[in-house]
Amino acid sequence: MEMSQYLEVFIEESREHIQSLNENVLLLEKSPDDLQIVNEIFRSAHTLKGMSATMGYEDLANLTHKMENVLDAIRNGKLSVTPDIIDVIFTAVDHLEAMVESVANGGDGKLDVSGTIARLEAVDHGSAGEKKTEKETSAATAEKAETEEDEFDQYEQAVIVQSEEQGYNCYQFTVKLRSDCLLKAARVFMVFDILEKCGEIIHSDPPADQLEEEQFDNEFKVTLISKEDREEIREKICKVSEIEDVKASTVTLTKQDGRGQHPETAESEKPAEPEQKKQAAPDAAEKHPQKQKHTTKTIRVNIERLDNLLNLFEELVIDRGRLEQIAKEVNHPELNETVERMSRISGDLQTIILNMRMVPVETVFNRFPRLVRQLARELHKKMDLDIIGAETELDRTVIDEIGDPLVHLIRNSCDHGIEQPEERKRAGKTETGTITLKAYHSGNHVFIEIEDDGAGINREKVLEKAIEKGIVKKEEAGSLTDSQIYNLIFESGFSTADHVSDISGRGVGLDVVKSTIQSLGGSISVHSAEGRGSVFTIQLPLTLSIISVMLVEIGTEKYAVPLSSIVETAIIKKGEILKAHHQKVIDFRGKVVPLVFLNEIFEVPDAKQNDEYVSVLIVRKGEKLAAFVVDAFIGQQEIVLKSLGNYLTNVFAISGATILGNGQVALIIDSNALIK
Repeated sequence: MEMSQYLEVFIEESREHIQSLNENVLLLEKSPDDLQIVNEIFRSAHTLKGMSATMGYEDLANLTHKMENVLDAIRNGKLSVTPDIIDVIFTAVDHLEAMVESVANGGDGKLDVSGTIARLEAVDHGSAGEKKTEKETSAATAEKAETEEDEFDQYEQAVIVQSEEQGYNCYQFTVKLRSDCLLKAARVFMVFDILEKCGEIIHSDPPADQLEEEQFDNEFKVTLISKEDREEIREKICKVSEIEDVKASTVTLTKQDGRGQHPETAESEKPAEPEQKKQAAPDAAEKHPQKQKHTTKTIRVNIERLDNLLNLFEELVIDRGRLEQIAKEVNHPELNETVERMSRISGDLQTIILNMRMVPVETVFNRFPRLVRQLARELHKKMDLDIIGAETELDRTVIDEIGDPLVHLIRNSCDHGIEQPEERKRAGKTETGTITLKAYHSGNHVFIEIEDDGAGINREKVLEKAIEKGIVKKEEAGSLTDSQIYNLIFESGFSTADHVSDISGRGVGLDVVKSTIQSLGGSISVHSAEGRGSVFTIQLPLTLSIISVMLVEIGTEKYAVPLSSIVETAIIKKGEILKAHHQKVIDFRGKVVPLVFLNEIFEVPDAKQNDEYVSVLIVRKGEKLAAFVVDAFIGQQEIVLKSLGNYLTNVFAISGATILGNGQVALIIDSNALIK
């Protein structure tokens, strides 16, 4: 069988199951007696084993099988959950993740996991003395099978009774899929489609949402109300490919408890229904048609297709701008009305397309509980991680890049923020430190905060090292605010090995974190109180592809400045320009703001020189301000951000370009590069 067509599905679903394993094993460590969590872990491992075996990745399947044995011993009460068992399961999950990533990168998924398998076998064999005999085991299994017989709730019982009174039959179909079935959810959908055409589905085991997520082995049961012949329906189901067997039985209700039964007796021997069920039936039957409408249908879409869709829409945005300009020039009522309607519709379409690309930050955050647990054990500290706002959404492009900076900041808080338990006690704190990871929307930005209640940053040591490294001059040090001093840890050159002990490692690698976030159009700052903790705040744009800008004119050339950087626009007299430290400045609301002449930066020859008034953009970078001198303001506009290509990667102070409505190219100014 050709497997390549299923490879992408295998990789995606394997990653989901591995993430589920990570999350649930963490929960199991906190609630070691919760068998429901054990069953969830077992289900993910079992599904992963089946997929791996079908795709031919034997190392993956073998390791998962050994994990299953340990989990089975836990859920059967033969093993108790201990930190050592959690550790070996986490190690196994790490190996599984490495093998899946190997497959994703074109490898064979092979990895030497003999050591981990030996540890899993040792754990499993440790429960051998408590294992039951085969006879006892089979008896227990039989008892379990009996207790797991489908039970219908009162609503479903009423529907069955009402249906029988109206001449309908109630059937239960037990469908067994082939062991090599790859797309189980697709087969379930086909079976449900057949049954819904034959009657009304009132019950499934497992429930419909678990069937959609393929959270079952190879067998499921569906209960149907229908007037059609039972065997004819069964034959229709058997025609679905990759189905091994279908068992059909008629369901009636016992008088005692309403448990589903499958009698071989004549219809006349059917027990009488309780009176209360007959009374409940009409209302239940009325509500029943709405019961099946709550399931959510989803579809997997390759990110490349969404990228292509966005690229096509970006071209549409460019043409929309051109059309709006033509409509203004022609000024025809019908044309204006049509263009206005098209602009409104394309705006709605833009919102939908951008929302399709939005991914919850949960996809990044969910790796951190495991990271904090691991660091707590390595550093012999007690730490909790609180996650707030994991449902906050960001563009997929940003999500892909933000992971590594966050990992570094979390490690930083664990290693150098949270103190040892005895230090915390001496300081009057609880032994367990808390790291809070928080995400929230504000305007067109997403903010991510990493807060810890640890030791904080030593202000004096940061300042001392900054002066020593030449980042700050000694005479300027006294005028710096606390915030400015704390943010010095992001400066390049500040992070060197000898800072690890001197400043709690706060500067190590943070310049790289800052540059990564700035490359995404974001910013990062830190606030700290010594002895009480620190807060790192990251500001990110919702999306990187379509942005709002202020278009300006310099000579005959047009430039775009992102609105997120602009404080306000102003027109000043030339006489208001002052000189300080050999640089032209203006007084802006009591602050001395340096002027940046864009015509000189970009060498525009025909810029206006002799006007009495000067147009300026007040632009912010963190706490710093600058005034960009331009010839004229054109206005605000939504533009499509295009890269300059591989040949123009290092153009100073230019982050990209856009095509305007008249076909002219406007360069997008990187204001961060121009503010010192």
